[in-house]
Amino acid sequence: MSEYFSLSDCDVIGFDLDHTLCRYHLKETSRLIYESFARYLVEHKGYDKDLLNLTPATWDFCFKGLVVDLDDGNLVKLAEDGTVLRVTHGTHDLSTEEIIKHYGPKREWKHFNSLNTSFTRSAKYYFYDNYFDLPGALLCGRVVDMLHKRGNEVNSDFWKDMVAAIDHNYNTSAFKEDAGTYFPSVKRDPGRYLQPCSDSVKTWLRSMKNAGKVLLLITSSHSDYCRLICEHILGKDFEELFDVIITNALKPGFFSLVPQQRPFRTLVNDMEESEGLPSLDKPGWYSQGNWPHLHELLKTMTGKPDPKVVYFGDSMRSDMFPASSFGKWETVMVVEEMEGEGVPKSDAAKSNEAQVEPLEKKGKFEEQGMKSPSAVSKQWGSYFVDVHRSGGGDEEIQKLTWCCHCIHKYSAMAIPSVEHIADLPLDYKFPRFSPDKPCTTGYYPRPPDSLLRRCESLS
Repeated sequence: MSEYFSLSDCDVIGFDLDHTLCRYHLKETSRLIYESFARYLVEHKGYDKDLLNLTPATWDFCFKGLVVDLDDGNLVKLAEDGTVLRVTHGTHDLSTEEIIKHYGPKREWKHFNSLNTSFTRSAKYYFYDNYFDLPGALLCGRVVDMLHKRGNEVNSDFWKDMVAAIDHNYNTSAFKEDAGTYFPSVKRDPGRYLQPCSDSVKTWLRSMKNAGKVLLLITSSHSDYCRLICEHILGKDFEELFDVIITNALKPGFFSLVPQQRPFRTLVNDMEESEGLPSLDKPGWYSQGNWPHLHELLKTMTGKPDPKVVYFGDSMRSDMFPASSFGKWETVMVVEEMEGEGVPKSDAAKSNEAQVEPLEKKGKFEEQGMKSPSAVSKQWGSYFVDVHRSGGGDEEIQKLTWCCHCIHKYSAMAIPSVEHIADLPLDYKFPRFSPDKPCTTGYYPRPPDSLLRRCESLS
């Protein structure tokens, strides 16, 4: 395999929508998602109203890449080899001694092998790897704290309520029925939550299409929400930019459920036809589906027996791992955490924010210092690297986090946003991740600070 990755070598270029092509205003969106989950627990499940009260400082806890252990209510941050790096019970830190007491001298998390080889959901744990469910990690921690305060036992029962809260706000009919808190709020004021794509991204998409590339949009969002987002970020003519649009794709099953794959369905007025399609015969807008049927269509469209596909996404569980493992697609991971560690924002994003968020509009939460969920956390540290302390606390080893290791393993390269590469020529050669190269190779425009520091300390 070449040590460089280039879009010009690809026949097909696919995109996830949420947090990939569409960037959100993370602070606003996270507050909305937290409120929508918490309100459900308070109003429908009888939880304490105090769950609805947050201070800006509380948001430091909100950190991508944590795993909640449903048996004991611990939230765990893992190293690349499955070693437990940091743990909280509820929102309270466990000391090194407590971690060793709970996980043994080697600090091994017992479900690591299952998570690391399949990424599937489990009755034993839940992996928080995208911004849509991330505020749930903070809510989880606070629910565990609340159960302790009441003197209740912590077991996986609380999780059933969490799942119900997620389903209430995000199920496929919620948008149409104005159910829950999330969709009605985004419908009312999309500009508060969604960042429009810059002209350079729209030009970039058109230039790829003009260069003969097949463009895909594959999202697990339902068609009605997808349309609202795309019209806001790309314009009313967004459908012209893509050859194939697939909504309610139900990733990762879109890639992994082979041979029991779900058929594609056509849509009429955002309703899925009950009869599934035996195959995919032409470009268009479809629902559900599976990559083998899509692959057959792509062969026809490109005239190649094995078209080369790249897919841009932000979720390890739904995008990177299944697309590379099952679809054998190249993947590019959008990692907003890079911007939290010294990688400058793109010019397009800066001008976007200036237009969208005039300074006087910045709410009191901003002034009081709410941390963005993509920034480094005081409580959890860096998304990419962390210090592993042995018992006795003498020896400190810098380890890659499990999330960082997975980025290097399952993607060709990582970027903070598509805006960062939209102005580059299509034949630009990006150095790709490789086990033979330093762990800083593969990040564009540059690696995050913590990885640079780790490389310096190793050399």
